[in-house]
Amino acid sequence: MKKILAVAILLLAACAQSAPDGSEDIQAVLSAQSAAWNQGDIPAFMAGYWESEELRFASGNSVEQGFDATLARYLRTYDTPEKMGTLSFHDLDIDVLSPDSAVVFGRFHLERPAEGNATGLFTLVFRKVDGAWVIVHDHTSS
Repeated sequence: MKKILAVAILLLAACAQSAPDGSEDIQAVLSAQSAAWNQGDIPAFMAGYWESEELRFASGNSVEQGFDATLARYLRTYDTPEKMGTLSFHDLDIDVLSPDSAVVFGRFHLERPAEGNATGLFTLVFRKVDGAWVIVHDHTSS
């Protein structure tokens, strides 16, 4: 009986180690976002967000509700390449909570020689929707 229990524990441990937790997929979403941003493509950057009116984006003492409102805010705020600058993410802490939910904490940095650099913190709530990890809540502060 002890031998069967030991084998079962080893099998469970092996399955847990080999099971993908989603953190690599979430990292890929963030990498694609920064690449799109650095090419000046805000609509492609927005592909990392949930295309839903339930999306919530909070920053600068304001809250945007919905994908279209968030896209409009980005287009209005970053309407020139100088304002967009070069985006990078740092100190990422990806915490996968379940097979379809995760929280990401990190820092962003915008290198903008003409506009002045910007840096800050963010907390993102990700959900797996229709098989893809997307941001459903973004709280960013600078």
